[in-house]
Amino acid sequence: MTIAGRVFLKKGRDGPVRGGNPWIFSQAIARVEPPSLAAGDGVEIRDAGANLLGVGYYNPNTTIAVRLLGFGAGLVPEQIVERRLSDAMRLRSQIIGADTNCYRLVNGDGDGLSGAVIDRYGDVVVIQFLTSGADRMRSEILSALERVVAPRAIIERSQGAVRRQEGLPDRAGLLAGELVAETVVMENGIKVAVDLEQGQKTGYFLDQRKNRLTVRRLAQNARVLDICCYTGGFLLAALAGGATSAVGVDTSARALGWARRNLELNGYQTSACALVRAPAARYLAAASERFDLVVLDPPPLARSMKDAAHAGRLYVELNMLAMRVLAPGGHLMTFSCSAHFRGEDFIRAVCTAQSRAQRHFRMLARLGPGPDHPVLLGHPEGEYLTGLLLADLG
Repeated sequence: MTIAGRVFLKKGRDGPVRGGNPWIFSQAIARVEPPSLAAGDGVEIRDAGANLLGVGYYNPNTTIAVRLLGFGAGLVPEQIVERRLSDAMRLRSQIIGADTNCYRLVNGDGDGLSGAVIDRYGDVVVIQFLTSGADRMRSEILSALERVVAPRAIIERSQGAVRRQEGLPDRAGLLAGELVAETVVMENGIKVAVDLEQGQKTGYFLDQRKNRLTVRRLAQNARVLDICCYTGGFLLAALAGGATSAVGVDTSARALGWARRNLELNGYQTSACALVRAPAARYLAAASERFDLVVLDPPPLARSMKDAAHAGRLYVELNMLAMRVLAPGGHLMTFSCSAHFRGEDFIRAVCTAQSRAQRHFRMLARLGPGPDHPVLLGHPEGEYLTGLLLADLG
């Protein structure tokens, strides 16, 4: 990374940065020097008195105009990528157990590399460059990955709404090493086959690893239902924990095919788990069976702020239906992965669902991703996965 210019903030608008928020919105900026700075250019960020606040990169075309990569004056811009990647590796070596070889290696802002997401699946790395600044650091990041990680393959899956907002086209394909369409990894001692070409996100929902372990601990002698089961991660955890029966529901035939393969990989007969292709609400509304443990993890229902009100109604409906199929004394693990509908908003929606279902629950835990998905303390916008573990009061 090289510095091409400077961004000066308006008077009194430096508080969020000093508090550790790496995002600077366009309306907080007084001026940029030179005015011709292009999307992705490296910049110094300075307050109204010209005091240095940090370094990052600039995009004149987006609402989030600056994304910081470091605060204060301690970082040498040319060393940021190597240092951030080395620090990320060191952290994962401390928090990832020997029974797991798939995890998030770099979580964007939370690891000081805003716009870059790097997931590790054994000896394969999948990377997303989501912003113009991250895309400009492409060669540096790839070189550092090859030095620090030395993977068998580096695959790009740079796709989605953020890139479109940044004015970038989707990009996917092999960046280094040998072509790998799928791989088998270990998560909490369970084998998982990962679709690296067409799977959701980078192939698997690594952010639920810790929560799948919780399901495993709760599943002993339980009848388990996993709504929006994708490739069966929660189902595998439940069966490993001693579930007496398991049902997985998803709308994707491809995902259910991978779930079936994952069951077989771990030695389970196809009769051990029923896999049903159906919309979540339709299945729940028609279900006559009752379950001791229900996992509800739908896809994002609010992809922008304008979707939030509608998403709230959907979360109420889905959670009400899930509560109605829960057996007395059972557990419900429910999630929102919508960045625009999280935290207290989600809790209020689940409370409304409780009232409509005429049930009463105890909240055992608020859930989120594991420690391999860190978020900066001053950056609540970096939190996107909100979950609740509830126990029926009876």
